[in-house]
Amino acid sequence: MTVLGEPGRYVVRGNDWSDLDDARPASPPTVSVVVPYYRAQGQLDLVLAGLAAQTHPATRLQVVVADDGSPEPPRVPAGVVVVGQEDRGFRAAAARNLGARAADGDVLLFVDGDTVPAPTYVEELAALPSLVPDALVTGRRRHADLTGWTPERVRAWFAGGPAPEELTEPAWLREAGSLLDADDRSYRFVISAVMGLGRSLFEEVGGFDETFDGYGGEDWELAHRLFAAGAVLAHRERAVAWHDGPDWGLRGDDPVAAQREKNAETRSLARLLPDPAARGVGGWWRFPDVVARLAPGVDVDATVLGVRSLLAAGLDLQVWGVDPDLLDGDPRVHAGEPPAAVLARCRTQVALSGPLLWPTGELARLVDLVRPGGVGRLLGDVDGVAVEVAATRALRRCARSGVDMSTLFGESRVDMSASAPGPHPDLAHHLPRL
Repeated sequence: MTVLGEPGRYVVRGNDWSDLDDARPASPPTVSVVVPYYRAQGQLDLVLAGLAAQTHPATRLQVVVADDGSPEPPRVPAGVVVVGQEDRGFRAAAARNLGARAADGDVLLFVDGDTVPAPTYVEELAALPSLVPDALVTGRRRHADLTGWTPERVRAWFAGGPAPEELTEPAWLREAGSLLDADDRSYRFVISAVMGLGRSLFEEVGGFDETFDGYGGEDWELAHRLFAAGAVLAHRERAVAWHDGPDWGLRGDDPVAAQREKNAETRSLARLLPDPAARGVGGWWRFPDVVARLAPGVDVDATVLGVRSLLAAGLDLQVWGVDPDLLDGDPRVHAGEPPAAVLARCRTQVALSGPLLWPTGELARLVDLVRPGGVGRLLGDVDGVAVEVAATRALRRCARSGVDMSTLFGESRVDMSASAPGPHPDLAHHLPRL
């Protein structure tokens, strides 16, 4: 279900954009398509031929080729914008950001330099982001053998002529469905080869993380960060682009080299994604899953107990608002407010007006209640201590749209099984139980 914002713009409740599935803007949006490129002129020629055949009005379409340091710049038709960066290895994330900075469309679409968009690609992929400022849409990537193909053959194919040999479409992408029931792990179905969103949303989150300097992972990290920012995930099967060659998992590369490449991607994602399935359990991470803000108690001992109880909750959690020296410099305890980069990635935020003692499993239960499909925020009061447990994505979308939490995600007051330690608690009594 959706809520009407300004005329022609909608805010989605949860992730249910179903009543906008066939909706189209009153007039075509201005769209910029960013194509990352490196030393593959023949494939780029096919991509540009596909973009020249779009049903979206050419007067509302900009194409930006972002060159990742090729020895010779790409050759492009008049009107296509080319931007470039020096060659410092594989930097597709930085190249896409470079292209996005040169874009002037209200909607940003991405298509890889070896992936030829079908004629309705732009029209289909840009529709939802033009109506829903929070939308992040992934298209359908199909595969074909385009070896030896020319722009003329592409134009003939799209005009109804002979098609290339179609290759196997990866099953893991087909499993995405519509993404109407997207959850915390649905970022895995978003690929930058066929992706679109509003330029303002892209700029708000800071674009791709440019620390990625190898193949893969930067699109999943961005999708996770966008989902935490309140993005509505959607899969638009009608927005088709054709990748030249098989999917990465079907290329038959050297298995040891392929495993090393995949492991490098896994390590890169683990440091940035607070997803237990991506990083495992245990260990310390710069970007925690749960951010807890704790107002200090009436004395040092109560505060120490409150922090220790939070850290013992079995969650990937860090605490802000407390002098870390009270906990012997524990790296999970911080003074002041959490940094913007931490808030951009955490899935859940907990705020307490004072320290509490949490029984085993209780805080994890509350956190689970604000996962996708649950409510956006829980409120409670324990012995005079105010508690708020909220999904970051709910907080961010409500703040962006100005629509209240109860309307977009739901909000509940709940009983919480915790207790306040009170002033001057007996540490020797409580600490062994945490």
